[in-house]
Amino acid sequence: MKKKLTLPTAITLMMCVIIIAAISTWLLPAGQYSKLTNDNNKTFIVNSKSGSVALPFTQKTLDSLSINVKLDKFIKGEISKPISIPNTYQQDTKKPQGLFSVLQAPIKGIIDSIDIVLFIMVIGGFMQVFNKTGAMLNGVTYLAHSMKGRERLLIIILTFIFSFLGGSYGMDVESIVFYPILVPLFLAAGYDLIVPLAIVFGGAAVGYISSFSNPFSTIIASNTLGVNWLDGFYERLLFFAVSTTLFIWYLLRYADKVKKNPKASLVYQSDANAHSALELDVNTKTENPTLSLKAKAYLLIFLCTFVGMICGIIYFNWWCIEMAALFLGSSILIAIIDRADEKTFVHEFIKGMESLLSVAVIVGLARGVTIILNDGMISDSILNYASHIVQHLNPVVFIVMTMVFYFFFAIPVSSSSGMAVLTMPIIGALAILLNIPGREVVNSYIYGMGIMFLITPTGSVFPALTMVNVSYNAWMKFIMPFVFGLLILGGLFLTIGIHFK
Repeated sequence: MKKKLTLPTAITLMMCVIIIAAISTWLLPAGQYSKLTNDNNKTFIVNSKSGSVALPFTQKTLDSLSINVKLDKFIKGEISKPISIPNTYQQDTKKPQGLFSVLQAPIKGIIDSIDIVLFIMVIGGFMQVFNKTGAMLNGVTYLAHSMKGRERLLIIILTFIFSFLGGSYGMDVESIVFYPILVPLFLAAGYDLIVPLAIVFGGAAVGYISSFSNPFSTIIASNTLGVNWLDGFYERLLFFAVSTTLFIWYLLRYADKVKKNPKASLVYQSDANAHSALELDVNTKTENPTLSLKAKAYLLIFLCTFVGMICGIIYFNWWCIEMAALFLGSSILIAIIDRADEKTFVHEFIKGMESLLSVAVIVGLARGVTIILNDGMISDSILNYASHIVQHLNPVVFIVMTMVFYFFFAIPVSSSSGMAVLTMPIIGALAILLNIPGREVVNSYIYGMGIMFLITPTGSVFPALTMVNVSYNAWMKFIMPFVFGLLILGGLFLTIGIHFK
């Protein structure tokens, strides 16, 4: 029997990229740009091969160095990392990276990004403690049963909720717990299996495209690029509102068509008489669920935690340590309300941290690639060659091409955080040379990856399809027209966005 061909894990792929990066240090010439650094809004420091020079902290300095960035971006902390100064590239002595450097790179990468790594793991602990209470499941169950007979309105409300969860923290595979509730409900109301699938998986995926406060994509990407993640926040919120509204309209249009004519169902057309095992539960639950005071308190804590995170960053300059402390505090508060004993709380929190350990390791591995390139002194060489290719490109063409690049590159590299750390340093530096705001680079990345998330075989679509028993063919027929629409919408938002400096 022939063994089925499967892609290696994201961690293995990242190690392969580290090896390729190390090989490149033997093949490519070493070199570096002079770098401009902000010294606490007092002076600019220019570091080059010949040494360091302090320059006045003025717009005139930036203009004289051909850096097309407004001084205000530095004052507000929206740019925190060194910037390559155009036309200052010089070749240097080669520093090829060997086997020992390859083995050290992941370790150095994790150490270098330890604040983000720990933040990710603490979020995992929080989500595990929160999910253990069943509050989200109870909330959706209560809403679904209380609105029985008003399924059209329920589609609108639930799709918005799942989209919000996808955009706020990146809801993913944990959404499968909602199918046993929603599949029977919508089938009993005369819809097909696509409808609950689109509400849960589709809703979360569409919200994920905007990722207006998603720590695993937007915040990590912005930090890697050296821009404040709140720069572009309102644009992402607007994209969230527009894309979610359009998706709800698209889904309602399909749902109404199926209800009027069951043979119009894509499941019926593609999968013939496909049934979900979840259909068996249609009449098993007759009692009316209630939402307890405790469940309401848990849901309020969940909402306040994410709102608090955003407010803390805006008004108190919080970063990973403060945000991690907030999520830890919320976890403890939930445990106190739940009257969980110390051993149970610690067990669940550690279990949650373990669930995101692979994500945290991928961030470190991706950072290891950058370390190899920097230690081998070829990061700037790659940037120099790439800049010659793109310097005559129209900024609109560049930013749309960047979105398309992320759309397709999301198939082999399905980790959003890994993708951000891996690609942002090079693409972000190119964008600065073309006078493209850093926020639009971040947006092109989340739009491209997010849209592919709806269909990529290496993502969460297959677990969702398996849970509901809908074929990939039926799902593709349903979602592909909307995917093309989202690519156009993303391109439109990016085109408008680059004109607002």
